Amino acid sequence: MCPSCSVSDEDFKLNMVVYVKPGCFWCSDAIAWLGSKGIAHTAVDVFADRAAFDRMKHISGQTKAPTLEMPDGEVLADFDVAELERFLKAREVR
Repeated sequence: MCPSCSVSDEDFKLNMVVYVKPGCFWCSDAIAWLGSKGIAHTAVDVFADRAAFDRMKHISGQTKAPTLEMPDGEVLADFDVAELERFLKAREVR
């Protein structure tokens, strides 16, 4: 969890969290794809939330976005939609 982030503990427990940056094409693409599939997620702007940026860096070991954190703690960092789709399919997320 991220106590000082804008993401609630409930969001971490129920939804995947997507750490994004404004103006990031891959971030916008990922959020649009998740929305088009009806996949529950919480998007967090890491430029607007320093604690979320620090968490993204801690869990992924890097500063690139998008970064996805699953409720079970699994992480996918610096991905495109094709990688996201494969990652979620392997975990039977629909």
